[in-house]
Amino acid sequence: MSATLVVKCGGNAAVDPDAVCRDVAGLVLAGRRVVLVHGGSADVEDLSRRLGVPSRRLVAPDGVSTRHTDAATLEVLQLALAGAVKPRLVTGLAAAGASAVGLTGLDGGLLRARRKSAHRAVVDGRTVIVRDNHSGRITGVNGRLLRGLLAEGHVPVVSPPALAEDGRPVNTDADRVAAAVAAELGATGLVLLTGAAGVLADPADETSARPVLELAGDALPTGVRGGMAVKLIAGREALAGGVPVVVVADGRRAHPVSAALAGAGTRLVEAAG
Repeated sequence: MSATLVVKCGGNAAVDPDAVCRDVAGLVLAGRRVVLVHGGSADVEDLSRRLGVPSRRLVAPDGVSTRHTDAATLEVLQLALAGAVKPRLVTGLAAAGASAVGLTGLDGGLLRARRKSAHRAVVDGRTVIVRDNHSGRITGVNGRLLRGLLAEGHVPVVSPPALAEDGRPVNTDADRVAAAVAAELGATGLVLLTGAAGVLADPADETSARPVLELAGDALPTGVRGGMAVKLIAGREALAGGVPVVVVADGRRAHPVSAALAGAGTRLVEAAG
């Protein structure tokens, strides 16, 4: 099988899905095999408001922010990702000349996860235990299913939820899904698209994107929080899984994936030694 690239299309509202689809389709038509993984935070937030389902974030003691996925939010997430974001990407790829197949992690047992029994979060300066959080950590990817679709010339378009060991769905972070998919497929690269020029040295300065960022152990760079922190965790997992090229790049530009492969954005590397 030829070289495979995994692209994570961020859920940030600033990311241009049409530009992503055109760029991915161009790579596919040029002979590249691509898996497109997506989240959809903006769509989930919008649907939550329309349905009157409160949206909450959980901030772990290390500063990493994740969605609080109670039962109602899990239902909203599935509706938004499978019912809005995925069709948008599949039709966008088709319009650009690429055949795409939309999958959640439940389809064909694509994504397996271990349910988190409890989640530590900081609330009003105190660390508390949250137990009604339907989330999990990826433990397996059905690479055979993805390889079959890629061999037939399709672009798999993948999103959470995943299937937990109890046979029920759980939310999983899409960046970490992309890392797991890239590692399982032995991908030559992982591109994490976001609503910034890369990993910024100064979050207030759009021109301060670091060209290269070394990741040492479990520590994250000072000042990195929220969604970017999760991207760095995902990048670290992809590198540990043998993915040689991991880039955090700007999803707002005209050719976001091609630009990332050409050197734009921030390349993540393991610290030497």
